[in-house]
Amino acid sequence: MNEARWLTDLVRSIDARDACAFAAFLTADACFRFGNAPLVQGREAIEEAVRSFFDSIAAIAHELQEQWSIGEVTVCTGAVTYTRWDGRSLRVPFANILKLRAGRIYDYRIFVDSSALFAP
Repeated sequence: MNEARWLTDLVRSIDARDACAFAAFLTADACFRFGNAPLVQGREAIEEAVRSFFDSIAAIAHELQEQWSIGEVTVCTGAVTYTRWDGRSLRVPFANILKLRAGRIYDYRIFVDSSALFAP
């Protein structure tokens, strides 16, 4: 598997706000945590949680800066810009840890402070 291409495709699915395409990168029993939100388990539940988040924003854009793969674990860092429905945007750094099994993510952890995203 070409990790750089695979990661780029994953990020494109997120930036397109395509929850179904995003979920295709996950194992059926995957777990997912976005920031300090509760852990979500199972591909269908993750897809629904991600779809709900996508619906709450007007746009999302990632800038990947660095990535490392060690065995079946990929770590990436960068900056993400969230655009609210009122047109305001928030740009923050992020770090993601993706644990893979047979080419799909079974554990996805996003470390980001998006607390200002929905602030008045």
